Amino acid sequence: MTENSPWIDPWVRSVLRCPVTGAELVDATGPDGAPELRSTDPERPLAYPVRDGIPVLLESEARPL
Repeated sequence: MTENSPWIDPWVRSVLRCPVTGAELVDATGPDGAPELRSTDPERPLAYPVRDGIPVLLESEARPL
């Protein structure tokens, strides 16, 4: 995987959850074109970066949507 590849193995994504809300995460692309995982929680939507194919699921790294 590369820095610009938003692909994460589906089985990995299926077990990952937003550490803040517990919501499911879906593949997305950020405004700068970088891959990210977005929380599906409508009350508190957050996006987490994916760096070198590794999701950074830290609240301090989350971007509000």
